Amino acid sequence: MKFMDEYRDPEAVQKLSEAIHSTVTKPWTLMEICGGQTHAIVRFGLDELLPSQVTLLHGPGCPVCVTPVEKIDRAVAISRMPDVIFCSFGDMLRVPGTTGDLLQARAQGADVRVVYSPTDAVRIAQENPAREVVFFAVGFETTAPANAMAVITAYREEVPNFSMLVSHVLVPPAMEAILSSPQCRVQGFLAAGHVCAIMGTSEYHPIAERFRIPVVVTGFEPIDLLHGIYMCVKQLEEGRFEVENAYVRAVKEDGNVPAQQLVADVFEVTTRTWRGVGELPFSGLCLRAEYQQFDAEVRFDVGDTVAEEDSECRSGLVLQGLLNPPDCPAFGKRCTPEHPLGATMVSSEGACAAYYRYRRYAREAR
Repeated sequence: MKFMDEYRDPEAVQKLSEAIHSTVTKPWTLMEICGGQTHAIVRFGLDELLPSQVTLLHGPGCPVCVTPVEKIDRAVAISRMPDVIFCSFGDMLRVPGTTGDLLQARAQGADVRVVYSPTDAVRIAQENPAREVVFFAVGFETTAPANAMAVITAYREEVPNFSMLVSHVLVPPAMEAILSSPQCRVQGFLAAGHVCAIMGTSEYHPIAERFRIPVVVTGFEPIDLLHGIYMCVKQLEEGRFEVENAYVRAVKEDGNVPAQQLVADVFEVTTRTWRGVGELPFSGLCLRAEYQQFDAEVRFDVGDTVAEEDSECRSGLVLQGLLNPPDCPAFGKRCTPEHPLGATMVSSEGACAAYYRYRRYAREAR
């Protein structure tokens, strides 16, 4: 509790809010690109502490939300196959595909299990040698090292019945895609601290220089986020476009080099489709050729599955910072956590889920 009290201290929050107010002289639009940060901003009302000149947009920082719908359909299809144990983190179970979700598949008899680590899935495969065990490997750079370790473990310990359905995505290409769009309003980025704890900050320097935009690495507590916003606004007011680290207790310039090497040994960069955003070159990770035996899409021959997003779902606009969740016509009506149209309403890091949980009733009261 001491840590939480320190980084949620009301007096410190108030002082940072006042510092931002006294610094701002022009309108600025910032984007955080982390779903955990989005939830903290909405939960603690940090956006409501900012001057009216500062606008916060919510970017594609939720890996569950950007997992393409065809990947969900492939997951559901594999889970329903005979003698398959399908393992996933819990936040993927309610994400809708065109043929249902993993929770529905489990209710219909599929052996879908929630695990807390990809190595749990390797252990399950070892305990069930007569069955195929598949792990749904989803996430940004943050989860890639653990998933790479699971593959290495299965390879070294010769676990032939283990495989992964991989849907890894990378943050910098998404930032570049947003900044290259003619609809872009972003003037500064808040970078995700946990991603940078793995990858460091060096890969953001070319983005800051090319697009002349400040990038500030920040954490997830109220003071972390307000500190990052203050540093970003200060740069903009001074005409600077640099990469700064407001999360020094967890992030180093070079990141976690052994973790980076582990990822590079197992994965290679590939083009990836982002749900609601589209295909982005060099924006994802796939297994290297020497580990193709662990590729579930190849093993189960589902790589050609195609699907389309629900036409009523506006999550693509939400993920690009072009629409706030409450402004979607379906929000809270046709789209709720119980009956979601898109992943942003059911993911624990989704922007729509944050607004529904923390702002819906206040909005209705007004």
